Amino acid sequence: MFTERTSVGLDVHARSVVAHAMDVQTGEIFKARLCPDPVEVTAWIKALPGPSAAIYEAGPTGYGLARTLLGNDIRTVVAAPSKLQKPSGARVKTDAIDAEHLSMLLRLDAFTAVAVPDELTEAARDLVRTREDCRSDLMRARHRLSKLLLRHGIVYSGGQTWSNAHDAWLKLQHFDSPLVQAAFDEAYDSVVTITARRDRLDERITAMAADSPWTNTIHRLGCLRGISTLTGFGLAVEIGDWTRFSGNSIGSYLGLVQSENSSGQSRSLGPITKTGNGHARRLLVEAAWHHQHRYVPGKTIRDRWDLASPAARARGDLGNRRLNKRWNQFKARKKTNNVANAAIARELAGWCWSLAVLDD
Repeated sequence: MFTERTSVGLDVHARSVVAHAMDVQTGEIFKARLCPDPVEVTAWIKALPGPSAAIYEAGPTGYGLARTLLGNDIRTVVAAPSKLQKPSGARVKTDAIDAEHLSMLLRLDAFTAVAVPDELTEAARDLVRTREDCRSDLMRARHRLSKLLLRHGIVYSGGQTWSNAHDAWLKLQHFDSPLVQAAFDEAYDSVVTITARRDRLDERITAMAADSPWTNTIHRLGCLRGISTLTGFGLAVEIGDWTRFSGNSIGSYLGLVQSENSSGQSRSLGPITKTGNGHARRLLVEAAWHHQHRYVPGKTIRDRWDLASPAARARGDLGNRRLNKRWNQFKARKKTNNVANAAIARELAGWCWSLAVLDD
């Protein structure tokens, strides 16, 4: 609840911060346009009648300002933009109006706050998302190369693509036209370069996962099929504090629950909402596909079990059996694979939560 004397709304941009503050005791209004310097913003808020509380929307400027304000004993809220109430019928939008609106929402407690990560967690997220971008770049580069060959009637039929044998086959390709050869060389070089970059990032993430604040969580998550070190590290740093959620609410946070449009006696369910953390959602959706195959604990999963506690191993084995059984039920009911996998991913999120909060 809002208990401070002054509410401060901040409309934060890359080159400016527009501030609007109100003293709830006297009704006095304070306005300013500040530089996006956390020190300057902090000094301006400290000069207001205290105590003060501040709010601004989450965005590309990150959480540095929030951490600075919190470090100076100023209660700071970073609000989720998609959950903010918008003025009905408003046709004028300016930075000053936005800052005033945020200040009012803070006094009314009409906002949904996002968790402010510490510097290490934010840096780890940057590393994970850089690897995610590299994966997307590599997929596009491979598509460009394969489609270039396809346009010239060249198709690989020697087995698995992008393997060592496929790479050796690519090196043997030669074109009579120097222009086509130059295009092929550039496309192939792009694939090799991005693959090397991905491998470097994988090594860095693996090394960090072995000795970090999230190591125990990663080992527990690894007891589930489809969650390797890279996936477990990504889930751990993206979600952060798992105790914020329950087994039911984490699926909603990750956008894995069905959308709904109901009124009166009418109830209409749609596709999953896809709200919240898209990076964690993609990791869970990919991991869910592993549970459709027959469950027989092999060497890979047993090696990961050796890193976790007996309670985590038992919980992971129970989850693997349950998720595989659910997949078989969906197949028996003729559910489409994508629909079934989304449901499995939602349940997998709950199993991940139960392992992450497990007391060893």
